[in-house]
Amino acid sequence: MRQGLPADLIERILGAAPKYTMEQLEKKFPPRNLKEGACVTRFAPSPTGFMHLGGLYGALIDCKLARQTGGVFMLRIEDTDTKREVESAVDVIVSSMHRFGLAYDNDETYGPYHQSQRRDIYHSVAADLMARGMAYPCFLTADDMEKIRENQKAAGFATGIYGEFARDRDLTADEIAARLDAGVCPSVRLYSEGNPERRIFCKDVVRGSIGFPENNEDIVLIKSNDKLPTYHFAHLVDDHFMRTTHVVRGEEWLPSFPLHTALFRMMGWAAPMYIHTSTIDKIDAETGKQRKLSKRKDPEANVEYFLRDGWPVEAVLEYLGNIAASGYEEAKTKGTVKSIWDYEMRPKKIPMSGALFDMKKLEWWAKEFIATMPVSDLAARITEWATEYGDKNHKKQIANSEYLAAVLGIERDNPKRIRKDFITWRQTLDTVGFFWDELFVPNMEFEYNRDVLREFLRVYDPADDKDAWWAKMVAIAENLGIKNGDAAMTLRVALAGRTNTPDLYSIIKVMGPVRVRARIGEILK
Repeated sequence: MRQGLPADLIERILGAAPKYTMEQLEKKFPPRNLKEGACVTRFAPSPTGFMHLGGLYGALIDCKLARQTGGVFMLRIEDTDTKREVESAVDVIVSSMHRFGLAYDNDETYGPYHQSQRRDIYHSVAADLMARGMAYPCFLTADDMEKIRENQKAAGFATGIYGEFARDRDLTADEIAARLDAGVCPSVRLYSEGNPERRIFCKDVVRGSIGFPENNEDIVLIKSNDKLPTYHFAHLVDDHFMRTTHVVRGEEWLPSFPLHTALFRMMGWAAPMYIHTSTIDKIDAETGKQRKLSKRKDPEANVEYFLRDGWPVEAVLEYLGNIAASGYEEAKTKGTVKSIWDYEMRPKKIPMSGALFDMKKLEWWAKEFIATMPVSDLAARITEWATEYGDKNHKKQIANSEYLAAVLGIERDNPKRIRKDFITWRQTLDTVGFFWDELFVPNMEFEYNRDVLREFLRVYDPADDKDAWWAKMVAIAENLGIKNGDAAMTLRVALAGRTNTPDLYSIIKVMGPVRVRARIGEILK
């Protein structure tokens, strides 16, 4: 067994004596007292920009697995890459989780939940590894590593710090002390004993057992510049001491799977179950081929797009949930469940191939969701959206809450025939915009039958019920020798500026006599 480093040297390497022993850490973060089968999951984004739709997809699966098993869902901020961190990105993540209803359970016992605040924990584990000869200080500079890479490429070798290229892996205690005395600040690297000619088998919940070449690279555990851990090391330590049982992450992490499996085995810790999800794809408009949603090309890759446009967050989650649990739509259609939260998601059934994000299908989910909303809730949600995101016209539309509710209530009184033309809060307000005089655009190209309009004004009585109103419309058509539908269409276009509208009688009732007479009067001028 390789000899480890003495405690005083480890203290100098890390800049301070380790705060905890491994035994103390195990006591500080005890196994969770949960029922058998409960999932402990975590959504662990890096604060490097906006919230990606793929991240929301993974977070939904995390949250769903924890909720349906009586487990725990955590939000962990992986902020150790200080160079890439974007200001206020954490606020965006937290806000997105809140808006989409993905409540997390960050129990103080297992915190803190920002990796930058867990330095003492990482250093304590790194100290243990160095004491056991499983990690070592590395004094290679960026220039040193670049020269190594160039030589490896020239010789046809795989690039990286491993084996004979890991220059500092066998330094003696005296050699390490001399470099520290010279003021050189080291990183801490894994002392890998892997051999890529051997295979390591890793268990994925969806994909089964996957064979990979063993990792032989001496990866960095603790960085030299800020003494924070790398992703690989932090993930190892946090998932163990937070007692994570299931890790849901994108398939782009599959190449790191053998390294992470080896790290858990090296520590003698039980690894969590891994679920590598497929990417969220779309059909490229230029090539016609399926590709991954792009942060740079696709506005819908940013979840803020859906908030800004006023998509019901429930519909977005329903759609993403159906991607992860393909049987959900059928269960929802049959009425056996009300929402994705009522449907059991089976990890083994999560799709392995690229899931196609289809905006038309999302529109269907949105229409179905809005159709189930009481008018009061619909008006409240639209008002909330318009207050935050709407333009000046949208804000005019929400100024009179009673009128807005009356407009939105048209054709929503029959549960069997509820209108399904509302998709987003923005689109809904735009669709019903003709009810407001400031937004109404008269149709000057339509060939109005002005005799119909004159006769309607002569017999119009705001107190008429629908039958009395329609009897008058039939009489007008008969007197003028035209079809009933043609008479109604002239009135429809005069009031709404369009040929396709909801129930005409309801429009007349909601608009009221002043607005109805004024609009017809304008046409007759």
